[in-house]
Amino acid sequence: MRAQTLLPIVISALVFAGAPPALADSASELYYERAVMSAAGARCGLFSPEIAAALAASQIQARNTALRAGLPSGELDAALGRANARAAAAPCQGQDIKLAADRVRQAFKAYAGLRAMTFPGDQGDWRASRDETQIYNAWRLTQAAQTGADRAMFGLAGRQGRDSLTAAAAFADGATPYAARLVLRDRGRAPTAYIADLSGKAPLQARVPPQTATYTILAEARGPGEPALLPPGARTGTVFRFPDSAVTALNALDPREAIRVDFVFAGSGGDRVRRSYFEVGDFSAGLAFLRAGQR
Repeated sequence: MRAQTLLPIVISALVFAGAPPALADSASELYYERAVMSAAGARCGLFSPEIAAALAASQIQARNTALRAGLPSGELDAALGRANARAAAAPCQGQDIKLAADRVRQAFKAYAGLRAMTFPGDQGDWRASRDETQIYNAWRLTQAAQTGADRAMFGLAGRQGRDSLTAAAAFADGATPYAARLVLRDRGRAPTAYIADLSGKAPLQARVPPQTATYTILAEARGPGEPALLPPGARTGTVFRFPDSAVTALNALDPREAIRVDFVFAGSGGDRVRRSYFEVGDFSAGLAFLRAGQR
């Protein structure tokens, strides 16, 4: 691979995660360019684990940006194939790839050292923190939701890198749910996301598939709300923790869709349910960002 063909790829690949797609020729090109450098780095051992993880996180976010821009996933899969082929043709000891790798290291060095980052979504942002000094449980990757006067938080919570997918809720009337369940698309029955409006303006409720195309993951633990996990200003609430399989399931979803957390209450006439909706968004990029900080 000649320097004159590789360097334009690198220049765009240096854009930090979260940058608007206007900084590259297109969202698909940005994804392609980051994929080229990730693949070349993995094949040739170009980057430290921290830089490689930072580059991988930015590649994930570039893919999500492209999907939100309306590009079909098949087109992005094809771009990934081309990127892998192009990286495979690059001579690892060539001067051009050494120069490209140096530029990537310089650009992503600051990103790899970030302790906190916000991943914007259409309607819900993911806020990530790499603070490993927490003695008590704290949010590591979180999104907030409000339904009427009821408020909820959802994401990864834990301490010193031991995280669980968690939902915390505070209800205006002081009610206490006895169970919580995560409702998300069943990729076996619905291979593609249910998204009728690609503009990003569709309410989150409309981005969850019908019941016939969803499945449920039950929370495996419940406890009183720890102050650091409750919605801001809430004095009391309830915290639920989901199994590790829920992280894998959420990580595989389309960034444009939504998931639902059902909080279940016992009632004299049967169970009652209150629902909170969260945008999948850049959960996968936020997760990669956290993992990069653990290397």
